[in-house]
Amino acid sequence: MTDSFEGTTMTNHKIALIPGDGIGKDVTEAAMTVMDTVAATAGFRLQTESFPWSCAHYHETGAMMPEDGIETLRAFDAIYLGAVGWPDSVPDAVSLHGLLLPIRKAFDQYANIRPHRLLPGVEGPLKSGAFDILCIRENTEGEYSGAGGRVHQGRDNEVAVETSVFTRKGVERILRFGFEQARTRRGHLTSVTKSNAQQYSMVFWDEMTRALASEYPDVTVSHIHIDAMAAKMVMAPETLDVVVASNLFGDILTDLGAAIQGGLGFAASANICPDRSAPSMFEPVHGSAPDIAGTGIANPIAAIWSGAMMLHHLGETAAADAVEQAIAATTEQGIRVRPGSNSTDEITSAVIAALKG
Repeated sequence: MTDSFEGTTMTNHKIALIPGDGIGKDVTEAAMTVMDTVAATAGFRLQTESFPWSCAHYHETGAMMPEDGIETLRAFDAIYLGAVGWPDSVPDAVSLHGLLLPIRKAFDQYANIRPHRLLPGVEGPLKSGAFDILCIRENTEGEYSGAGGRVHQGRDNEVAVETSVFTRKGVERILRFGFEQARTRRGHLTSVTKSNAQQYSMVFWDEMTRALASEYPDVTVSHIHIDAMAAKMVMAPETLDVVVASNLFGDILTDLGAAIQGGLGFAASANICPDRSAPSMFEPVHGSAPDIAGTGIANPIAAIWSGAMMLHHLGETAAADAVEQAIAATTEQGIRVRPGSNSTDEITSAVIAALKG
């Protein structure tokens, strides 16, 4: 959408904000302050509308979002989510299946993208030097398909069944997305499975990877099991480029990736609908952190970085690059990002100062 002002045309992006729970409110405000700052300089506008869907909303209404929530979100260019969850009062299974997963599935956001690199001035837990990993996680099926059930609940003969669902369409498209990303980076794709133990789903995944590799002769492909991959991310992260994995394996590996890059405060992510038939969603994946909620000490870097990923998706590449450069300049100059070292506002102000540089 574009608006005209005094003979000039300004691009207008409609953004749905779901600050959510806990520190989600703080980091969403921080991220959008940075996004509005760069938008004003770059000549576009973010038209935002905020929705109170959260665990508090669940207590008030009995639902994480209203019945027409998905259709409401469909009208936006992108969705920005702060955090969701308050496990002391709402089980994670309720909050997850009531908000986050329905959005991902309804809008076919099958590619979850999470960048892992050590920012300047940040000390990670490893002895390794620089690394730059892009994890691509299948986001709509696999182990999180929701197929299964429980019978004889509470009795000695209770049975719980959780069935992973892998479709040819789903596996092919996430692998192809990974190959395309590898082409734009260093040309190396690592496919993660556990095909020595899971003889159907993961063998199928390996076969699909080999079949697609013939279409991408410019990409080097490695196959590795999830347990060996966890060790490799710790021992030799600098050898990795693009990593593609199933829903569960990708979930686990990306938390490990956040740990080696300095903690969940750097864990940015994008839930992408690659054909753009529906809005994509951007979120820091550090959770709602109830223990520090309301204290003003949450690290907003992951939230700001997720905002930069949103700008990339919206086509505002120069602005997105400027935000990422400002984040790096902020950490390099010694701003400490551990909770309690510098406040949310102080880190946000430092990023804005670097932007205005």
